[in-house]
Amino acid sequence: MRSMRIHCLVALCIALPMAAHAFPIDTARSRTTQMRRPLADLARAARVIVGANQGVYVEDAAGRVLLSQAAARPVHPASVAKVLTSLALLRALGPDYRFVTRFVVSGQLQGARLQGQMQVQVGANADPALVDEDALLIARRLNTLGIHAIQGPMLVQGALIFDWQSDPRGEHLARALAGDTPAAAWQAVLALDPSTAPSSPPAVQFLDPPTATHDTVAESAAAIPVLASSAVSYRLTLRSEPLLPLLKSLDDYSNNVVGLLAQTAGGAPAVERLARDSVPAGMRGEITLGDGAGIDPRNRLSPRAAVKLLRLLEQQLAATGRTLPDVLPVSGVDPGTLHDRLNHPAEIGRVVGKTGTVGDYGASALIGAIRTRDQEGEIYFAILNHGLPVPEARRRQDAFVRVLLARLQPLPWAHAADALPAVARAQLTSSPQRY
Repeated sequence: MRSMRIHCLVALCIALPMAAHAFPIDTARSRTTQMRRPLADLARAARVIVGANQGVYVEDAAGRVLLSQAAARPVHPASVAKVLTSLALLRALGPDYRFVTRFVVSGQLQGARLQGQMQVQVGANADPALVDEDALLIARRLNTLGIHAIQGPMLVQGALIFDWQSDPRGEHLARALAGDTPAAAWQAVLALDPSTAPSSPPAVQFLDPPTATHDTVAESAAAIPVLASSAVSYRLTLRSEPLLPLLKSLDDYSNNVVGLLAQTAGGAPAVERLARDSVPAGMRGEITLGDGAGIDPRNRLSPRAAVKLLRLLEQQLAATGRTLPDVLPVSGVDPGTLHDRLNHPAEIGRVVGKTGTVGDYGASALIGAIRTRDQEGEIYFAILNHGLPVPEARRRQDAFVRVLLARLQPLPWAHAADALPAVARAQLTSSPQRY
């Protein structure tokens, strides 16, 4: 009997490998099991590190929930709201869209002084990235056309934005055109053509104060006097850098000019509507947007909805061959909000995401994605803190993400910081006109 049992055990040991070969193990399920084992203590880590009353959500590329703590509770997301605005803008305009601003100068040129005016024609969508470097490009081009001063007004048609703020009368723009710009701005313009010998910055002085005009083109055009056929008239057209690198720079630094940009996508109500329509029905009530930048006290977002919207942004980018690092900062790599966070040698480049901070509301957030070597795709997470001092909230966020990194085999994102200044991607053309 004992001999028979031994023979049976031997036969079983031989048969099992054969059976495994005949009926392959579900490798996807096996990988999931292997993944969940090292991540099984995430719930405890979230309670201990982030706080039991704080929202944390983690899911894998297949949408499997790895951690859900207060994940359906909407709280103030701070600048994580910019993810929603970025998604809406890319859908509405496309990554290669350029904002257009036109400068029309006309009058009688006497020496280097133009007896006339400059009209700034803002496009249907105002350029939020019109800054000192662009003003220097315009001034330099006008100088090459022989114009160094304008005896007459600057007329602004449209909602002009300059140096990250509304400039309805063009007063800030006029000062920049007159040479009141930081030295670094001129150095950036000089760097566009290394063969150019350094010289003093170009300048166009306005001898009359700038004035705003009505918003309609017809009314603005009527304000321009009919000039003699011998009058000088030039149209300069400035096209901004493409939308995608523009959004990247704004999101890297969490610049609140994104709130002004949201108007291009229909304003906060349209952005909120898109976000709600893009998530499962059960999450729609977890999204409230009072503005596109993340400042409005009415803003609300749940951790799980934040992850869904982050993934929708990723899908939108993938449609044109881009990835999340093309629009959001990468830890320890890009300048801005994530440059000095999660930047230890084993962490640099492993996290792409979006921060959010509004200290007045005790709101602090970090959402993002981690590439993994041993998992199927990426791991997505959202940590939305409320009622905590900002430094403490950030410390907890980074500590929890480090737990994730330690339990995964993270890969760096294929991304390098872009040192090219925005002005290098702008396009300026000019042409003479006759009235």
